[in-house]
Amino acid sequence: MAADLVGRTVTVSAPATSANLGPGFDHLGLAFDLRQAATLRVTETGFTAAVTGEGADTVPRDGSHLILRSAVAALADLGREVPGLALTADNVIPHGRGLGSSAAAIIAGLFAGTVLAGVDPEPERLLGLANELEGHADNVAAALLGGLVIAYPEPDRVGAVSVPVHPELGATVYLPDTSVPTSEARGLLPAEVPHSDAAANAGRAALLVEALSRTPDLLLPATEDRLHQRYRRTAMPESYDLLELLRSKGFAAVVSGAGPSVLVLGRAPSLAGLPEHPGFRRRSLAIGAGARVEPPAAAV
Repeated sequence: MAADLVGRTVTVSAPATSANLGPGFDHLGLAFDLRQAATLRVTETGFTAAVTGEGADTVPRDGSHLILRSAVAALADLGREVPGLALTADNVIPHGRGLGSSAAAIIAGLFAGTVLAGVDPEPERLLGLANELEGHADNVAAALLGGLVIAYPEPDRVGAVSVPVHPELGATVYLPDTSVPTSEARGLLPAEVPHSDAAANAGRAALLVEALSRTPDLLLPATEDRLHQRYRRTAMPESYDLLELLRSKGFAAVVSGAGPSVLVLGRAPSLAGLPEHPGFRRRSLAIGAGARVEPPAAAV
């Protein structure tokens, strides 16, 4: 039992993310400036979570909370154990909307647990732990590193590289009132797809990296997808209808992650005129940085 850690406190934050971005299924992730903050304090006994904001009525208030579980996993990986942890968090990332709320919680917890142990967060170690908890490296890599990432799981490790983002790149997300569990959305995907669809997506994913980093004018053709979005239409028909409407008007719209939010990518000025849409809340987003330790709150 690490009694020497009792009383230590840290505040961390991790960004909302969108995975896939159209054709980059399970490999591309992008972080935004919407951030999940969490304060963790090592206590003498018990694991508690005081949570407000998005999803506050549905998340656990004990040690099963995802941020607390992730912090404990990070500590255990370092051979440390704590008698208790108290979590305080105000959730700002919508749950079940395809904006990486689980990935942000996992990365926040892993980051916090590592810092509480007095160890500098090492990206490769945290990415491996995060992938074990999340199962999909694209979201957690983007939440950890920020910006645009390419994740590439290998048999014995998970790799990720950061790609520079064009300075004018921005995003708008259309948030529906209803959520779709990621497991349900993934369950709609076929076990096999035509070779022509796989080949088309490989080419579009490569083009998308170019569009996001250097040539935003290519975003509309670069975000075409044949692997996953259309198969999920039955779970989110309103989202798919909105996606098709926006793309018909020349906007690079994709399903954000597993949905049902719709993400539009482009030069920030060109997104200013995007219309409202019934049943969706529209929100502008900037590209965000990765996980970090936040300064202590000022005393009142």
